[in-house]
Amino acid sequence: MDRKLELNIIKIYLMAFFQAAMVITAIYVPLLQGYGLTMAQVMQTQALFALTVAVSEVPSGYLADLWGRKNTIVCGAALCAIGFSLLCFADSYWEFMLYELILGVGISLNSGADLALLYDTQSYLSRHESAVSNGQHISRLISLEGVAGAVAAVLASILMIWSLQWVVLIQAIVGFAPLLIALTLVESPREISVSGHRENATRVKAAIIEKPLVLSITLTLIVFNLAAIYGFWLYQKYWEVRGIPLTYFGYLWALHCLVRSIAARFANEVESLFGSRLTLLLVAILNIVGLAGMALTPGLIGVYLALLLPISRGVGSVILYDGLNKRLTSEFRATVNSLVNLGFRSIFILTGPLLGVLTDRYGVESSLLLLAAVFTPTFGFVLFLLFRSIREEKALVEIEEHSATSINQPIS
Repeated sequence: MDRKLELNIIKIYLMAFFQAAMVITAIYVPLLQGYGLTMAQVMQTQALFALTVAVSEVPSGYLADLWGRKNTIVCGAALCAIGFSLLCFADSYWEFMLYELILGVGISLNSGADLALLYDTQSYLSRHESAVSNGQHISRLISLEGVAGAVAAVLASILMIWSLQWVVLIQAIVGFAPLLIALTLVESPREISVSGHRENATRVKAAIIEKPLVLSITLTLIVFNLAAIYGFWLYQKYWEVRGIPLTYFGYLWALHCLVRSIAARFANEVESLFGSRLTLLLVAILNIVGLAGMALTPGLIGVYLALLLPISRGVGSVILYDGLNKRLTSEFRATVNSLVNLGFRSIFILTGPLLGVLTDRYGVESSLLLLAAVFTPTFGFVLFLLFRSIREEKALVEIEEHSATSINQPIS
């Protein structure tokens, strides 16, 4: 069993690689604009994707907790493969919307389940001293996703020598790899809830609401992920405005992915060096400086400053997701991870199209400045709550340790 579970981790790594190897992403905005879609309509397709994921997110995470991680992942991978295949034939606004709908359901089934399976596997193997720590695994996972994105982006630039349709075709082929890998996964031994749905909902609520630090980490993850997805969809429009040829988009995207990969790989070392609080504060500052720098600086300077965003995302994701998952039991780990995704995607559903309209009317620089202005106090608020919860948890641990020591001391 242990050998199969060790292979499980390798397979999850491979799945993450191929899922992140989105060849289409680096040129998706120009692709849709080539079919006559405006920037507002592009953001509408992403809002539908976010809505689909949001509606499916928590049920899919709950399904993974009760039905099994592997079964849920296989279904999600199959839907993603179907979605990428349909993209080969899409050439209108509504056909792209259908693609986003199918992809959204597929990704929502994978979201939370793959991370939960990774942590379940790690937890089972951690009874051996040689087991790799959770933090190292999540760091490697996010780093590997960055490398996959970089490879896919370079491949997209090469394929564009012939046509955009070659990019779409290769994406459809790559999209079947996660399904083939998912079929070979092994479910990790764990306790599965046999309680009723209402009782389970109460226990999930207790896992978040009644633990201040878990709630604070969840809120911080929602805000940081929201900032990341906004920047993610403004990059390509920004490069276009700065006069960068479309053929270079893939290479720029690859650079962003590699920077995020390197940042994620060394996130644990950075946290050990500076501490979690100072590291997260720096993550927030880098994000704000990146957004404002893109808007306010001329020429290629803004393009270079944009690299602060993947650094922020890489380090922040590792620290926060590891901090959250190691404080959750395996019973409802997938559900809570899905709730995080539900949180930031729900907000994006309402605000994403508005950001697209703002970009069409006033320019991408205005959108970036607005994001910097909004997220400066928002980062400050969630980090204040998080740091306070960290202090309270440390104080509680010290009290418990002191009480245990006092009990074990002989009465004089």
